[in-house]
Amino acid sequence: MGRFLRAHRIRVTPEEVGLEVGPGLRRMPGLRREEPATLAGVSIDYYTRLERGKEARPSPSVVGALARVLLVEEREHEHLQELAVCAARTTAPEPSTAPTSSVGPGIKLLLESLRPNPAVVVGRAMDLLAWNPGGLRLFVGMEQWPVEKRNVARWVFLNPGARTVFDHWDEQIRACVGRLRALAGTDPDAPDLVGLVDELLAGSPEFAQLWEQYDVRAHTHGSKTFHVPDVGIVTLEYQSMQLEGTPGHRLVAHYATPGTPDHDKMVLLDMAAAEPDLKPAEEERT
Repeated sequence: MGRFLRAHRIRVTPEEVGLEVGPGLRRMPGLRREEPATLAGVSIDYYTRLERGKEARPSPSVVGALARVLLVEEREHEHLQELAVCAARTTAPEPSTAPTSSVGPGIKLLLESLRPNPAVVVGRAMDLLAWNPGGLRLFVGMEQWPVEKRNVARWVFLNPGARTVFDHWDEQIRACVGRLRALAGTDPDAPDLVGLVDELLAGSPEFAQLWEQYDVRAHTHGSKTFHVPDVGIVTLEYQSMQLEGTPGHRLVAHYATPGTPDHDKMVLLDMAAAEPDLKPAEEERT
């Protein structure tokens, strides 16, 4: 919770919260500790203890006031509330266990029925759990990876070719880090997360920089432009959906308006990717 508050405090300028800045240089970016404390109606000492992890029981009204002062968005506010609940626990949480990575036959049938729309199922730590032909093909080169190594964040940050796949690569990497940061805030010892984060921190300066910014905003829908071999440039809308009854699995489906060039390319992508060795819906992680 302290890291969240500090990361967001240094993002906000005094002008954004209606403060007048006098002459002279400010040594640190963003707000000084006394400024969000005053604006939120708490003492400087209390706010400092929050940032340093020495105060673990902020009231909902204090959390709401700090969220307002730090200009956080709705999802970030929810995450701050979750952090406050975790911080206030009086007993140690149960040891985390890795969630199941198996995908039921109904989900596999759903992926097949969505063709030619590219679709994948990802776990809470962004492991790629299941896919249809076009869904896997969008992650250019991932089909060559062992199944147990197929993870969207690993592919984005550690595969040099990933940078050339997206028109807006910066948005893609921020979305990946946001997902992982949100999980780390509420389940920091998650077995499916710890090793991955250590691997990305060691292997990607971009990941390390974004990790410290503590951005947990989710990207649940929108559009992406892909550069895919044999298809070229294709722009697809996407929608991310939580799968109820699973340990955090999400279905991510892409689509295009019928009759458009992008839809034609999407159909071509499905046809080009539908090769026996890809085993689209049958192959899964163990």
